[in-house]
Amino acid sequence: MLIALNKPYGVLCQFTDREGRPTLADYVAQKGVYAAGRLDRDSEGLLLLTDEGPLAHRLTDPRHKQPKTYLVQVEGTPSAQALQQLQRGVRLKDGMTRPAQVELRATAPGWLWPRDPPVRFRKHIPTAWLELTIREGRNRQVRRMTAAVGLPTLRLVRTRVGAVELGDLAPGDWTELQGDAAAALRTDGVPRK
Repeated sequence: MLIALNKPYGVLCQFTDREGRPTLADYVAQKGVYAAGRLDRDSEGLLLLTDEGPLAHRLTDPRHKQPKTYLVQVEGTPSAQALQQLQRGVRLKDGMTRPAQVELRATAPGWLWPRDPPVRFRKHIPTAWLELTIREGRNRQVRRMTAAVGLPTLRLVRTRVGAVELGDLAPGDWTELQGDAAAALRTDGVPRK
């Protein structure tokens, strides 16, 4: 079984929490599935869950280079140099990242839901939106990459993993994946025509 969940902000990527914080169990009633990868508590968007061990390994092992796309709101105005650094790879404490695909967006897309609580607005500090695709999954990697080029992340929404897109799933909603996108994740990541 393979499930796509739109993980809300503030939810932990686990099914239990001793401190009583929101977890996946508050949204997914399906038994026996586990997150294939993680999203930080402060991050939102597409999270895949499965009961298939080999599939979970394929989705999380960096050797498979599964592309993951994020919509990132950053503090500041990205310079051409900062965008080039992200595209080439950024030196972090745990080494160089792989090159990323980066696109500067004029505004947030119209389909994006408001975050609860909202990102703090500061009148004299501009923000910008990036669409960023990486092919590895280090701990808090996107946040560390944008910070390394002088653009702290304010909001992070994962929109795609391999061939699976978030689509119109509302925060907290989930669906079982079948068909071409699910098959592609089980093989080489390319949907069959």
